[in-house]
This record gives sequence, C-alpha cells and structure tokens, in this order.
Amino acid sequence: MKCAVYILVAISALNFTAPAQPTPVMNTTNKTELADFGGGCFWCMEAVFERLPGVISVTSGFAGGTTENPTYREVCTETTGHAEVTEIEFDPAKISYDKLLEVYWQAHDPTTLNRQGADEGTSYRSIILYRDKQQQLLAEKSKLAAQKDFHHPIVTEIVPLKKFYKAEDYHQEYYDNNPSQGYCQVVIAPKLEKLEQKKVIQPEPQTKK
Repeated sequence: MKCAVYILVAISALNFTAPAQPTPVMNTTNKTELADFGGGCFWCMEAVFERLPGVISVTSGFAGGTTENPTYREVCTETTGHAEVTEIEFDPAKISYDKLLEVYWQAHDPTTLNRQGADEGTSYRSIILYRDKQQQLLAEKSKLAAQKDFHHPIVTEIVPLKKFYKAEDYHQEYYDNNPSQGYCQVVIAPKLEKLEQKKVIQPEPQTKK
C-alpha cells in the first residue's frame, strides 16, 4: 500500500528511472561493522535504528532478490525478489550485533508473513541478511529467544547477504526529512513514540551522515 500511495503523490517530483546503486558486501573499515535487516517499510526501520547510540549510519535499500540495480518502482511490483532493508553501520565497542537484534524484534511484527500493517507483499517481508557465520549464529539464537515474546510463530528469514543496493536518495533519512508526510505521521511516529516510552530507542537520531 505504501508504494502505491507514495507513487501517486510524488510521481511528478521524483525520478524513478535512476537505478539503485550496489554497495560492497564487506565492510571497508576495521572500526565499524554492518548489519542488514528488513522489517517492512525501510523508512520505519531506518528511523528506529538511527536513534540507537553506537549506530553510525543507516542506509535504506534493497536485498534478498535477483534483479540487479533495482529501482524503488521495480521493487514495488513484487517481481524482483528484493525486500526493503536497512544497512546499519555500527560501532561494536558501543553497541553489539546482539543488541541490534533485540531492537529489531521489537521494531516490527516478525510473525506476519510478507506484511507489516497495511504494507503487503514480499518486499515487506521480515528478513535478516547475515554477512558471516558469526552473524548467522547470533541471528538464529536471537530468533529462538525472541519467540517467547510472540504468540504466533516468527516467520523471519535468515539468509546470507549477496548484495545490498542503496535506494534512491529521497528515501534516505526519509522520516527526519519528511515528518509531516502522511505515512510518517500515521505509521512511523506512533512506532517511535512507543519504542521511546519503552526506552528501546532515544528520542533523537544518533546517526550523523
């Protein structure tokens, strides 16, 4: 639903023809690490993880599919196999991958197959894309531990990351740049408020790009 609404509202102002650009799977620094999570709309997930101390940056993009250099419009057709995901760069000395996983389970409903709220389709599926064996083991262990908090089975995929494609620029830091936009007001703001009240996240973004 988000795709359809957003395209109708913004098609005159946005350029959908420019392909998303791939980024390397491996991290290029020794001081930070990368985590890749999908939990519905990447605008939501980005806004959540930006508010965690120790997170350096959050990038919205696509992964898990077969189409190379997908555009947002292509992903919305549900034919690319890609999910909307966030690539999270974090300082492991300040926040662990385990902690990111703990927040991940609280930031969305991992029991709904190919759906988050009114957003439906495989592009909104719950998915963790691991970069090495350690991340895989931690993700699988965390998934088992998180199951006790849900009445229904967790359906989150845990798969190796093949390639992450950065989404178009207008998707980056979307909530912070467009707080009055309808989807932000109705979906993202209430989610952030709930997580802030539970002290899962900080009130203000922690990342600086």
